[in-house]
Amino acid sequence: MPIRHHSANRIEQRPRAVRLDRRSLLAGGLAVAWPLTARGTPARHSLVMVEAPNCTYCARWHAEVGPGYALSAEASFAPLRRFDIGDPALRSIPDLRYTPTFVLVEGTREIGRIVGYPGAEFFWGLLAPLLAKAGFPAAEAADVRT
Repeated sequence: MPIRHHSANRIEQRPRAVRLDRRSLLAGGLAVAWPLTARGTPARHSLVMVEAPNCTYCARWHAEVGPGYALSAEASFAPLRRFDIGDPALRSIPDLRYTPTFVLVEGTREIGRIVGYPGAEFFWGLLAPLLAKAGFPAAEAADVRT
């Protein structure tokens, strides 16, 4: 399914590691399209990226982390799902004011979030404890980081 890439204002294809199943769930106001892992099995967790058009830090994340994240064990555990900050599907996630914001969810339950993007190394360092809290085995962490 094509998605809009805000920094370049063009249509791109989703990474192969993240495919969306046609089934969807409406729970708690958050419309969720079940992400599938690279193996085609439903993912229990998702990393929701909330972004905005012309967001410089969002573009930096896509350039510096995005390609590596798509290939990582972290993405297999929590596939990335991108939303515009004004998307009505996000109304059940409180206090979304800044972009980018990364919200780790299990189903529709928020596990934790990262607000802003201070750089690739900080992002991976902030993501690790969130994933550990969700049960991600740290030994599987990938070396695709930039």
